Amino acid sequence: MSASRQAVRQGLRRGWTEFVQSLRSPQDQGFYLFTGVVTLGVLWINRDNEVGTTGLAYPTFALPSVLAALLVFGVVIGPAYSLAMEREDGTLLRHKALPHGMEGYVTGQLTLQSLSLAPSLLIVLLPSLLLFDGVMQGGAGGWLAVLGLVVLGMLATMPWGMVLGSVVPGVQKVGTWGMLPVILLMATSGVLVPIQAMWGWVQAVAQVFPVYWLGLGMRSAFLPPEAVVNELGDSWRTGPMLLVLGAWAVAGLVVAPRVLRRMARKQSGSTVEAARETALQWVR
Repeated sequence: MSASRQAVRQGLRRGWTEFVQSLRSPQDQGFYLFTGVVTLGVLWINRDNEVGTTGLAYPTFALPSVLAALLVFGVVIGPAYSLAMEREDGTLLRHKALPHGMEGYVTGQLTLQSLSLAPSLLIVLLPSLLLFDGVMQGGAGGWLAVLGLVVLGMLATMPWGMVLGSVVPGVQKVGTWGMLPVILLMATSGVLVPIQAMWGWVQAVAQVFPVYWLGLGMRSAFLPPEAVVNELGDSWRTGPMLLVLGAWAVAGLVVAPRVLRRMARKQSGSTVEAARETALQWVR
């Protein structure tokens, strides 16, 4: 077995092990529970409200977009925090010293972050199927479309989370550099209210980023055809949606490896020690 293949296998094993550990972590369990309770609470409070002229209940309309937002948040902020933290504690430096260590490290991160997405989505989706009527109206084809969109959404967003984790000055800055912009994008991308209700310039900006398009794709998979009247141009715009998400995926897969290699070259004992000192000063 080649050294590269062995590094990838070790990365897969490491990603799985860290995922299992996260499921047993009270902190991670609390995060999943908090996310699920808050999201389901908002949907439940608005369960009798209707959206637009289609007669759709608010939970039916909002759930697909919420799932898209949770996906983007998880696979952008998760890798960003992991990379920033492991730059500071020396984990990345130790991997760099191993043969094909960076290949194994990146494989582990991709495995961990992909698996960690499942609890975030399922803890909202499964109770919603029991609590609300008409959540999935696309049948088996709709579920296949959702699966494909989840994969495409991860490809379009996860590389940018790794880029963010590579360039952010420290783990304390991930919130400012990443979390706040992502939350702002979710708020303006038609997640909780139809994007038609927003100003024209907000609609234009939202359509540059993948959050809006992933939400649109999810709604097209979950909702009945008549719900399209709540969308821009009265169309699901499947072609442009695939094009924009694909473009973000290609750009991320081109940019992320270069940024990661540059970040790894800069890692040394002195940079790790400096990062630790900065983190200690922040705590003080």
